[in-house]
Formats: sequence, C-alpha cells, structure tokens
Amino acid sequence: MRVQPWSVHKFGGSSLADASCFRRVADIIEKLPQPRVAVVLSACRGVTDELIGIVSAAEKLDEQGYMATLERLRARHTAIAEELLSEPARGHYLERLSADLADLQRILYAVSLVRSAGREVRDVAAGYGELWSSRLFAAWLAGRGRRSPVVWTDARDIVIVEWGPLGPRVQWERTRELVRERVAIEAEATLVIPGYVATDARGVQTTLGRNGSDFSASIFGALLDAGEIVIWTDVDGVLSADPRRVPDAKVIDSMSYNEAMELAYFGAKVIHPQTMAPAIAGSIPIRICNTFAPEHPGTLIQAHSDSKLVVKGITSVEDTALVNVEGAGMIGVPGTAHRLFGALREAEISVVLISQGSSEHSICFAIPAAQAAAAERVVRAAFATELREGQIQSVEVSDNCSIVAVVGDGMAGAHGIAGKLFGALGNAGVNVRAIAQGASERNISVVVDRRDAAKALRAVHSGFYLSPHTLSIGLIGPGTVGSVLLEQLASQSERLRRDCNLDLRVRGIASSRRMLLTDRAIDLANWRQEMAAHGEPLDIERFAAHVAADHLPHRVMIDCTADAGVAARYAEWFHAGLHVVTPNKKAHSAAIEQFRAMQEARRQAGTHYLYEATVGAGLPIMLTVRDLRETGDEIRAIDGIFSGTLAYLFNVFDGSVPFSTIVADARARGFTEPDPRDDLSGTDVARKLVILGREMGLAIGLEEVVVESLVPEALRGCTVAEFLERLPAHDERMRALVTDAKREGKVLRYVGRLTADGRATVGLERLDGHHAFANISLTDNIVRFMTARYCDNPLIVQGPGAGPAVTAGGVFGDLLRLASYLGARI
Repeated sequence: MRVQPWSVHKFGGSSLADASCFRRVADIIEKLPQPRVAVVLSACRGVTDELIGIVSAAEKLDEQGYMATLERLRARHTAIAEELLSEPARGHYLERLSADLADLQRILYAVSLVRSAGREVRDVAAGYGELWSSRLFAAWLAGRGRRSPVVWTDARDIVIVEWGPLGPRVQWERTRELVRERVAIEAEATLVIPGYVATDARGVQTTLGRNGSDFSASIFGALLDAGEIVIWTDVDGVLSADPRRVPDAKVIDSMSYNEAMELAYFGAKVIHPQTMAPAIAGSIPIRICNTFAPEHPGTLIQAHSDSKLVVKGITSVEDTALVNVEGAGMIGVPGTAHRLFGALREAEISVVLISQGSSEHSICFAIPAAQAAAAERVVRAAFATELREGQIQSVEVSDNCSIVAVVGDGMAGAHGIAGKLFGALGNAGVNVRAIAQGASERNISVVVDRRDAAKALRAVHSGFYLSPHTLSIGLIGPGTVGSVLLEQLASQSERLRRDCNLDLRVRGIASSRRMLLTDRAIDLANWRQEMAAHGEPLDIERFAAHVAADHLPHRVMIDCTADAGVAARYAEWFHAGLHVVTPNKKAHSAAIEQFRAMQEARRQAGTHYLYEATVGAGLPIMLTVRDLRETGDEIRAIDGIFSGTLAYLFNVFDGSVPFSTIVADARARGFTEPDPRDDLSGTDVARKLVILGREMGLAIGLEEVVVESLVPEALRGCTVAEFLERLPAHDERMRALVTDAKREGKVLRYVGRLTADGRATVGLERLDGHHAFANISLTDNIVRFMTARYCDNPLIVQGPGAGPAVTAGGVFGDLLRLASYLGARI
C-alpha cells in the first residue's frame, strides 16, 4: 500500500497573533486528511521585531527599555499559555519560557558591556520567538488529542546552513543525514517545527534571514519529499496587484514558479524566490491560503500554471532612480557595458532594470533611489576621461521614478500584449521613461514618474481586464438633463460592471451653488439626500481636482449646464487630463479664437471631447457628419429642423388656438426653456449650425449666422412673467402667417440652413405639404445632408430632438464611447 506523502503547512505571524488565532490554526490542522503533517510556525505577530529591537536597545545601554520589552513578551506568551494550556503542560511551558528569558537577559547584559552585537548574537535573540510559539502550539495541539502523535521538532538540530554573499545556503548532505536520524519519516505523525532558525557548520545558532519561516517550510518540504507545501497567511492568495493601490485586485488561481518569482522580485506579496528554491528543485506544489478564510482555494504555484489568464499580475517597485549614460563615443565600443556595470558592482550598487537601444548611443538603468547619488559619482569616475573628451556627453539621474512590471507566462508569443500595455498607459496619460523585456517574454517592465505609479497600475490592471475599467466622473448641472442622466447611470451601472467590466464611478456632483464629493462613489439612488446632508459650497477648482485624482487613470467631466462660464473651463480641464462629455453648446459655438484654443489644449493633452448631444439630442447627427467627412464624402449643404421645441410649436399651431396659449402650454409641459425666448429667439438653432459648420471644417462664428427671431422686439428686454403676459398682443401676426401658409397649401416650419461656403440662415419658412420637413412628429428633429454621394436623394436623420430622456441618453452614449476609446469592452 502506497504511503501518503507528507503535507507541510507554514503559518505566519499574523496567523499566530493571539489565543484565538492558535485555536484557528489547530482547527485547520485537525481537519487535514493527511496522516503525516509538518507544521512550521513563525513567531507570534510582531515578536521578531521586538527581539531585534532589544538587542539594539542593549547596544545603546537602554536597560530600562529592553527589560520592559522582556516583561511584555513574558506577559504576552504567558497569557496565551494560560488561556490554552492545562497543567502540567502549562507549567512546563512557562518554566522553559522563564529560562529562555533569563538566558536572553544575560545575553543583553553582555551586549551592553561591549556596546556591540555581532550577527550571531542577533540571530540567537531573534530566533526565540519561533521557539516560544512552536512549543506552545505543540503542547496545545497535543492536549486536544485529535492528532497523535504530536512531536515538537527543533529545526536547529536538523537544518545546517552556511551564510554567503547571497544569503544562507543549506548544507543539504548533512541536513538530510540529520533529518533521517531525528525524524521517523515513514511514520504517521504531526511535526511542529520552529521556522526561521537553523544552525551553522560550527553548531552555532543562526537564522534563515527575512522570510526565513517560508524558507524553513520549503526546506522541510524537500527533506520530507512532501506532496505539497501550504503557506498560510492573512490574504486569500497571491493577488494580481497590491490591493492598497488597486482596490479591485483579484486572487490569481494558479501560477508557475517563474511567474511567482518574477512578481516577488518586483515587490508583490508572494513567497520569496530564494525560499521557493528547495520546492522548485523537488517540483513540490506551493499553495498560498488564508488562515482566516480556509475555505478559499487560494493560489497554487507549480511548475506549469493551469490558469487561463495571460497576465497574472501587475506590480511595482517604488523609490527608484533612473540613470542615463549617453554619448556618441559609446557606439560600437566593446566593453562599455562591462565597465559601467563592473564599476557599479564594485560599489555594491544594485541595478534593478537595464534598457539600451540598438544604436548603443545610450544605456539607462534603474537603481534604488537611495543609491542614486553614489551611482552618479561612480559612473562619472569610471568614465571621467570620456566625459572630459566629449565621447560621453551626459550622465543624467532622474529621481522620483517607479517601475511597473507586467508578468505572465501566457505573454510569450501572444500578439498585442505590449500594445495593450502601452495603450493603457497612453490612454491614462502616463509617460514611459524606459522599457525592458526579457527574451522569455514573461515580463515587461516600464519606468514611470513616481507620481503616476498608482494611476499606471490601475490603468494597466484594468487594461488587461483583471479589474473593472474605472472612470472617475464629475457631473456639473444636475438639473433637467443632468438628473435624468444620473437616473440612467444608476439603472445601468450594475449591468455595465457585470457584463462589460466597466465601473462608471460618479465621485462628484455640482450644482450652481453646491457640490457633493466622495472618495469612492456617490449613491446615485440617493444623491439628492446626500447633497442636502453632506454638500458644501461650490469650489469649481477643487471639484475638478477631486475628479482628476491621480490614483484613477481615467477622469471625465460631464457638463450638463448651458453655462458659458463652465464651457470656458474646458481647456484647463483638458490640461489637467480630464476628458469632457457635454450637451452644452456654448464651448463649441464660442468665439472662434476660444474654440481653437480649446481644441489645441485637447490635442496637446491627448484627451477626448465628446459632444454628440449638442445637436439633435440623442440623434447621431455629429457622428454622421464625421463619418461622411472621414470617408471622403463632400458635404455641400445641411438643413433641417434643429429645435424640438419649435418643431412642437409649429406642429401644434394651426391658427385655431392663439400662439401665446400654445407657448404657455409648451412651457408648462417642459417642452421649452424656463424662458421661452431662449427657444423663440433662434439663437439655439444658430449655435447648432455653428457647431455643424465647424465640424465640416468651416471657420464660422455665431455672428455670421442670419437669424430671424420670433420674439417681438418690444418683449426682448422684459421679465419672463411680463413676456408671457404681453405675448397675446402679438398673436394676430402669428395667426396671419399660418393662415397665409394654409391658403397656399403650405405649413410653417422653423428651419436652419448651412452651405459648404459658410452661408448660414435660421428662420421661419413656408414649406409644401409633401416636403420632408412638413411631416414630422411633435418634437422631432430632422436633418438633411446634401453631399456628393447623397446628391439625388439626400441622407436624412430624423427622430426626437428634445426632452430630458433623449438628451441624457445622448450624453450617456458619449460616455460609453469614451469608455470604449479608453479600452473598455462595450
């Protein structure tokens, strides 16, 4: 009968913080099906740091400080023992604890006499934490009687190491002899082993360095020929990114040893590469699990990953400096790189990343920021002659950099990975300073400015669909259109997140006087209540800065006002990296100089400006103009009914009811602006013609549009109430116009016309009953395009052109188009 292999389980300090944690660990061990289990334990949380600290205190003659720490350590372990252990196990444990503390006190006294502690002394002191936690747990587990036998196994009697420049090296031959002598490998048992500690070839206690308990688990996995090694920690597994910087980071189900090592090298919270070496040599799978959620499957690390994910993780190295050595004298000169990196090696400067172009004109490399000044001195000294003679022109150091690394075995041979990476960074406005990729194609690393690191991580993470594509949204103008848009966003946000992995995160709402800001997302179902309870006076600069938060890669301002002052801010928003989506016509129809400055600011910033709803509400008017031009068609003229309000008025007005009554009724129904003169003046239609003309490439201004206003001159300067009160006096003129038109078999329509040579007119026209503009529904817009292709039968776009729902829908459509431009899958 084949014997089941050993199962090695390592628990970190966070899993052993207190008595309740010890109970949780015991529950996990007792539920394991394997009869042969090795449990490797770290010290209780924070204990190792305190032990290292008391040695430093002794060097500083701080007896009061280190004695207080010793008593604190005694009290902490005593409290856990008293809660968990019964006599006589409790007495035995506390007796050994007291002896250890007395030994430790004598060591500290000796340190204080010489005011210095060598590595051996620090190692002895630092290793007590694992001895205390493992002895306590072994006694506790044995006392429960659910796994038998429980054997405390001192790692110092088995693991022999020799320290070298690269850290501790296991003396495998001697260590294997010792494990065979001291462990009944073939027998069923539960071994409890202190991690971190070992012995050197002289028999002196030492440690395995930082992450030493993980290393211990890997060593014992190899010694016992284990079937698996499980590292228990306080997270559900290896995450695709640092959750503090990418809140939507997800647990990776499976990854290869190589992927894990790459991620660990670049700072991800994964088992350290060196500690994995024994497991890798024995092809032993490693699983990362959560002590506090043992039901979660965690992450499996093995020779070949089972995951379907192409990219397994995005991580970063902070506090990096970039050094660039440049000069024509380097081209084709053998040994330049050898001299450069040899000098850095002699100065013990660690190089994190290297990038060199094929021209050999420059070499740049990344190093820890703390070594930047030293690196510059070393490089200048090594190439002093070349610098003096001009063969090397410059040695430049850029501080405040970060490295962002994308890791995944599936990247090898996969098309478009680099394009997706740089596209995500470009869309987020992140500048790449240097690039490095190995021939294995497992890792692509880029150097960016440190201030852009969080934004870069989130952009790349969502770019590879490891987290939702997030847009930070600020909405200005939650009035008639804006409030409906918020309702539409609220109704669709969950579907978009589920089906499209898109997070439309409204983080700010501003009215003309108040604003509401949140760090995460406003509850759109209750935004009015939140505005009333938590709103503050409007500060438009602070509002924009909040929406443009650096840690979110994509930021958009939605302007649902009709305010020229708000529109005048678009240029500064573009410079700040904000995209703009709007139905506000004021920016696109402003003075030509302001319009051109705005467009130039957008081009320089690389941001997007979407304004489909400025003409035709939700109808694809602007999209049609762009498509015609971009496909090479010649637009000769555009005309149509561009005002849903005026379309309604002249669809209803037939002379039987006074025109003033129809206007008042339309206003009451919400079909007009609060001041109906804004519609009747024709200025709104004129603005739409200007927008269309500029889309056609015309340098047209609002002052060039000939407009027939329907507002009697005598009523243009009065209040709204006076206007409505005095309008009936002008009904006869309007009745006469419609009567004359009917007598000729025609209808009245308010029409805008624009030609390719820049002639633009807006006014009331009499049209035949069979004309396309004569037969429209109440609030329809209808736009006719006469082009070189559509010359005999013009292209017509028709549909509802007024109303909050269709206008908000047009804005929503632009927002989704923007998300698509930025890489979301819509």
